[in-house]
Amino acid sequence: MQKFLKTGKFIVPANYNCTIQTAISGEASAIEEATIKLKEAGAKKVIKLKTSGPFHTIKLIDAKNAYEKELGNLTFKIGEVKVIKNIDGKIYDKNDNIKEILANHIISPVRFDKTIKLMQEEQIEEYVEIGPGKTLTGFVKKEDKEAKTYNINNLESLENFLAEHKN
Repeated sequence: MQKFLKTGKFIVPANYNCTIQTAISGEASAIEEATIKLKEAGAKKVIKLKTSGPFHTIKLIDAKNAYEKELGNLTFKIGEVKVIKNIDGKIYDKNDNIKEILANHIISPVRFDKTIKLMQEEQIEEYVEIGPGKTLTGFVKKEDKEAKTYNINNLESLENFLAEHKN
């Protein structure tokens, strides 16, 4: 963003969704300016998202600190199933400070682009998104049109998935 804006206004990447899509967060005037500059620079599509807060930015430092304090009451262990951190697209390991990483998710950009890349390197063959919408599997499809994706958002889609994976 520094390349485009030299206003001193607050604007940062919030979500690196995939290699061709990044969401930014910041002051309204900075977002407006960035929208114009990105279009001028040849961006295919620029969409202003309606959000209720400056998620994944330093503006939520108080929430991060409060969450980290609450996490202090919990104990975490690394299990046998690999879990990828969206903060850096790497698999948790025994040396990670899980509480700190979880808290930092609140103020750090989401690196789903790196998560997708790692899943591809790990030779993941099927992707399952649980919850409303198809946003995350949509990002996977942008990186790999042949990827096998599933969306589970109600009882029927869960039953269909389980029937297809009965073995």
